[in-house]
Amino acid sequence: MTKMRIISVQLPQGLINAMDQLVRKGVYPNRSEIIREAIRELLKKELYQLETEERSTPEYILK
Repeated sequence: MTKMRIISVQLPQGLINAMDQLVRKGVYPNRSEIIREAIRELLKKELYQLETEERSTPEYILK
């Protein structure tokens, strides 16, 4: 398993309450896993978007 590092994040109480509800319902084992999953999904989306933009029509074709 990859070595984990601790970071500090400030979140509004409403988000914390929602995460705690998911943990209580057994959807996730803990808050950390919720945050990791959310970050993975965000990075996947953003990196896909960047790759798509980079593969757009080359500038020399538009001229």
